[in-house]
Amino acid sequence: MGTEAEKAEVDGPRGARSTLSADYQRDWPAYFDAVADKPPRDTLLRALDAFDRERPADAASGRLAAVDLGCGEGRDAREILRRGWRVVAVDGSAEGIGRVGAGVALADSSRLHTRVARFEDADFLVALPTAADLINASFSLPFCHPDSFPCVWAWIGRTLARGGRFCGQLFGDEDEWRDVRPRSHFTRVQVETLLAPFAVEHLEEVRKEGNDATGLPKYHHVFHIVARRA
Repeated sequence: MGTEAEKAEVDGPRGARSTLSADYQRDWPAYFDAVADKPPRDTLLRALDAFDRERPADAASGRLAAVDLGCGEGRDAREILRRGWRVVAVDGSAEGIGRVGAGVALADSSRLHTRVARFEDADFLVALPTAADLINASFSLPFCHPDSFPCVWAWIGRTLARGGRFCGQLFGDEDEWRDVRPRSHFTRVQVETLLAPFAVEHLEEVRKEGNDATGLPKYHHVFHIVARRA
């Protein structure tokens, strides 16, 4: 199950079990190195392709605006820019943000704005746009502290323009990392409840034994999502 891009997120050599720190963090520079040169995630491509089918002239002119939450090293942000969008890329890692800027073509750089901020920062949402056509959160929302998640999810709902899309992932309640922070993991029913205000265009639930991005084995339970605000 899952696309090749999604499988690449977890494939790698066998080793000790994948772990997170007690505060649900990982070695982010090592992660950035491991995913360097990986293609954009499939959920993002699905969302962008849908926009291209609906209004290709807007996409080409750069009038559409996106927010990339937890942009990491920028593999998704660069694809959004390549298609002519304006992008606000946000990540809690200054190193990740530095890699985003370094990897962007000069012709695209004027449409990129970056922020170093964590989901849990008090001014996180204040620093973000109040309207967006696309909000991308590829494998990032699970790292939002559960106390902050309701505010971030509510911001996504009110910030998306009508016809705008959310794309990204949530971790399921059978995922191996649930033992580190159980409230960051969701059942199928909980995910469907979160998505109730949206028109769901893609919802794929993946359960599999595989490896994390750095090559350590882990049992994955992931929801891959593309949802449109009606």
